[in-house]
Amino acid sequence: QVQLVESGGGLVQPGGSLRLSCAASGSIASINIGRWYRGAPGKQRELVAIITSGGATNYQDSVKGRFSISVDTAQNTVYLQMNSLKPEDTAVYYCNADVRREWDRSIGNYWGQGTQVTVSS
Repeated sequence: QVQLVESGGGLVQPGGSLRLSCAASGSIASINIGRWYRGAPGKQRELVAIITSGGATNYQDSVKGRFSISVDTAQNTVYLQMNSLKPEDTAVYYCNADVRREWDRSIGNYWGQGTQVTVSS
C-alpha cells in the first residue's frame, strides 16, 4: 500500500511564502513523477507544477518565477515552495505522484488528501 500525505498549508498574507510537503510512504521503490494540483471553489482542478525523476520541471504560467517544485529521493518527498503568494493562489493543493512500487516494480498513480492554502490580509 502506498500513501501520500501533504502538509504545510495554512493562512498567509499576500506576498508571503509557504512550503508544501508531500511524503510518500509504504512499499515504494521510487517516485517517477511528482505533481502538485490545486482546486478552488467553482473552478476545475488545475496542474500547478510537475517534476520528473530526472529533475525536469514545468509550471503553470501563473506561478512561474514564484513557485518551485523539488523532490527528495531519499525521503520520497515532493515539495512545493511558494513565494510571493497572491490571493488568487488560494485553493486546496493536492499532491499526485507516479510511484514505482517495491513489490512488483509496477507504477501506480496516487493522490494525497489535499492541504488548504489561504492567501489573505
